[in-house]
Amino acid sequence: MLGEGDSKTEPKAPGGRRAGGRGPERPGRGRGRAGEASTTRLPAPTSGAAASRARARRGGAWAERALLRAMAADRRGKAATLALRRRLLSSSCRLFFPEDPIKIVRGQGQYMYDEQGAEYIDCINNVAHVGHCHPLVVQAAHEQNQVLNTNSRYLHDNIVDYAQRLSETLPEKLCVFYFLNSGSEANDLALRLARQYTGHWDVVVLDHAYHGHLSSLIDISPYKFRGLDGQKEWVHVAPLPDTYRGPYREDHPNPAVAYASEVKRVVSSVQEKGRKIAAFFAESLPSVGGQIIPPAGYFPEVAEHVRRAGGVFVADEIQVGFGRVGKHFWAFQLQGEDFVPDIVTMGKSIGNGHPVACVATTQAVARAFEATGVEYFNTFGGSPVSCAVGLAVLDVLEKEQLQAHAACVGSFLMELLGQQKAKHPIIGDIRGVGLFVGVDLIKDKATRTPATEEADYLVSRLKENYILLSTDGPGRNVLKFKPPMCFSLDNAQHVVAKLDAILTDMEEKMRSCETLRLQPEAALLSPPLGECALLLVLGDPELGSLPSAGSFVPQQAKPFVCKHFVLTDDPFPQSSFNT
Repeated sequence: MLGEGDSKTEPKAPGGRRAGGRGPERPGRGRGRAGEASTTRLPAPTSGAAASRARARRGGAWAERALLRAMAADRRGKAATLALRRRLLSSSCRLFFPEDPIKIVRGQGQYMYDEQGAEYIDCINNVAHVGHCHPLVVQAAHEQNQVLNTNSRYLHDNIVDYAQRLSETLPEKLCVFYFLNSGSEANDLALRLARQYTGHWDVVVLDHAYHGHLSSLIDISPYKFRGLDGQKEWVHVAPLPDTYRGPYREDHPNPAVAYASEVKRVVSSVQEKGRKIAAFFAESLPSVGGQIIPPAGYFPEVAEHVRRAGGVFVADEIQVGFGRVGKHFWAFQLQGEDFVPDIVTMGKSIGNGHPVACVATTQAVARAFEATGVEYFNTFGGSPVSCAVGLAVLDVLEKEQLQAHAACVGSFLMELLGQQKAKHPIIGDIRGVGLFVGVDLIKDKATRTPATEEADYLVSRLKENYILLSTDGPGRNVLKFKPPMCFSLDNAQHVVAKLDAILTDMEEKMRSCETLRLQPEAALLSPPLGECALLLVLGDPELGSLPSAGSFVPQQAKPFVCKHFVLTDDPFPQSSFNT
């Protein structure tokens, strides 16, 4: 029986395909050359019950119970699931697209599938870092689960192997590791480490920051505490280093020093009150604040002011670490080769969906924490399974060259979006690095008023086109791109083409966009999206091309060169890049 709101109509997936059917293939589906389909297509979505039936044939009572649960879920329509959720879960546990939520039952690579098999491009899930359900990560967890999963009080190779592998990605100074289950736990421990090491209590944070859901972290997250109990006396807020909306903008001669001076002013004010700074907390690239890219040199200047006051610098890499920025493995490295935080926190992408987190710090900070004589123990942190998963994620990043891939696809995406900015004045700013990109939508170019309603409408329309995107920023007007790292060149072109079509339609229909309409002569300055083409991906002769997003075929980790060109009437390319 169909639940309320369910339909007997078979849905269409993108590209005109019926859900679950093969249908016509879109060109350039994978991460290979444009116009070249993946060597292995994603299998047609199968039901949870079908998978469970196969397991049941292989194994006993446990598998039989799993089969019954899956069959029951298969019979439940989306409306029934939503009703159960509303009855059993708190309304504070919110859904994406609450007016018309999606029931997601399967993921693969950069795609997610609903209960009827419709395929969505996932542009926002930075937790599934190397792709949803990556087979090598799933295999690593399964194999270790079959042997042993216990706490870290026993000797085991996985935890030390994992710490060693992580240490190879970080500056030498960051050489002591703590393993946990979530980014919130990691930031809470970082706060404890900072206070124990410095003997101080107060914390400086950036405006609009979010560092986690524990009480200690809500206290240092302006994004949260302003809607709750307000700012504690030991928390001090510095301006977000936003060169588009902040006090020091793109025309400022040295915004890094200017914004760092604001931190210095905050620190001085704290000291004048007789208080002492324990730490400065910052996301290496503020995400909730609106996909912000701090000006280069800002962190070193801030660290100098904070350390002079006796505090430490904590770099929160939970949203942006593990190669997402393309140029570097860690986003804090964008601030210069010589900049080294005192504490680095990791989460989300570290386990590709498995609950893993980590804190890396210096010997000095760790020794001060040990001096208390109080044991630090985390029941599940650093378990053999969690560390096996973490090691597998690092293996995939290396074998599939996903850091270099993020640089290549991210630059291509930025260039496509830049063309849309020239065409659609509602786009006020495009900012990003690698596969961390923000599109700032505005109502007016002079005031840069956030186009909140338009952004919400746009995200809803993209969902109707099987593209999952969301907004962030204080005005909820910044489209945020943080897709799985296997997000492809073809995906970028497809998503931006849909974005272009929807914005064009909005300009014709929505009154709030009418003031942003381009004059005819201005429109001529922007080539149509159709004129932008990917020409080639050049690789090592033995490598061939980028690994296929659909197949996840491991390849030798060799450097590659990626080039793309934007075509116009000019016989010479406008731009190109090498990575």
